[in-house]
Amino acid sequence: MSGETQPTSGSRQRIDKWLFFARMAKSRSLAQSHVQSGHVRINGERCNHPSQMVKPGDRVELTLERRDVVLVVRLAGERRGPYEEARLLYEDLSPPPDEAKRLTPYEQAIRATGSGRPTKKERRAIDRLMSDED
Repeated sequence: MSGETQPTSGSRQRIDKWLFFARMAKSRSLAQSHVQSGHVRINGERCNHPSQMVKPGDRVELTLERRDVVLVVRLAGERRGPYEEARLLYEDLSPPPDEAKRLTPYEQAIRATGSGRPTKKERRAIDRLMSDED
């Protein structure tokens, strides 16, 4: 079924449509703004126009909010389908995420001393200091 919904392998497609069909952007307008802001490179060259065409074999480097993605275009898409269908449009060459950056839920929940809002005890100490200065 997925072979029937994809166009022939020699076709070209706009980068914004391809990013949308490959499920790299939630909407086509978000894909366009990503391209216009310079977060997309095609074959190593910065892409600033959403109308730039990609073809099978092109290397697309995409800088997302939390990670960098490196993709090789396999096919041009016809529609934004489910993940399994979108996965056929590219080959993912992205480096694995950095393990050192990941924090456990416990580490995320712990507040460093002195950061964030003061506790009631700390507020009272601050109030005492402020009243002593006057």
